[in-house]
Amino acid sequence: MARSPHSIGFDQTLVQAHKLMREHDIRHLPVLRGGKLIGILSERDLAFVEALRDVDPAKLRVEEAMTPLPFTAAPSTPLAGVAREMAEHRYGAAVVMHDGHVVGVFTTTDALRALADALDDNG
Repeated sequence: MARSPHSIGFDQTLVQAHKLMREHDIRHLPVLRGGKLIGILSERDLAFVEALRDVDPAKLRVEEAMTPLPFTAAPSTPLAGVAREMAEHRYGAAVVMHDGHVVGVFTTTDALRALADALDDNG
């Protein structure tokens, strides 16, 4: 899980989101409005919207491309339950929340690392 993840404001542009993702080599950004989680923006969301004709990423806001109501989990949620939910619904990430604040992002890459570690420990 990426702790203290980067996030982006809902009113920022897609260009700003893309720049943040490239600079920090990340594929998911929690989207905040007034410090509250309102969505998640993925690299895939950006690619889809930017491929549309007549779309100017410098003018389009994050809120217009994000996925609202992202899957969230508490830090204490068992990993098996988070992974199962992500697989069942094909979520690319879970936003980890504690006391109403984003504290991490758990991605499918993180899940695969955990699986590899578990297999190494049992092998």
